[in-house]
Amino acid sequence: QDDSPRERASVSDKKQFVMAHDEARRRAVAAVVEAPAGWRVTVEPPKRNLDQNALLWVLLSAFADQLEWPVNGRMVKLTADDWKDLLTAAYRRETQRVAMGIDGGMVMLGMRTSKLNKREFAELIEFIQSVAVDRGVELDEVAA
Repeated sequence: QDDSPRERASVSDKKQFVMAHDEARRRAVAAVVEAPAGWRVTVEPPKRNLDQNALLWVLLSAFADQLEWPVNGRMVKLTADDWKDLLTAAYRRETQRVAMGIDGGMVMLGMRTSKLNKREFAELIEFIQSVAVDRGVELDEVAA
């Protein structure tokens, strides 16, 4: 059994590189060249950023403060989290699956916004802003 550092890899050996400059790109290439056989390499678009995430919650809070929505046959105020589920489902053309709850009821099996890349997250925000206009939700200048 080879006990070299290359063969004793662990979860802590995971490396991520953001291609922000040439040095990061060189380090990423070096890590790929040095990786043991069987390791994986993934190149993906950037994830959402903190500004996008902050804007999302400003938008969702505006919906929660200003609109009611039918739930179980009654018009009720939804939380920002509820609006996130509802608007994310609509953004994805409501293709989520519905499952029976453990103790009855229904559970939406939807996507997670944390899985969206930066471009998709920007599209979600634009979609929510469009719905806000259609539904008469007033957005402050930061959210508009």
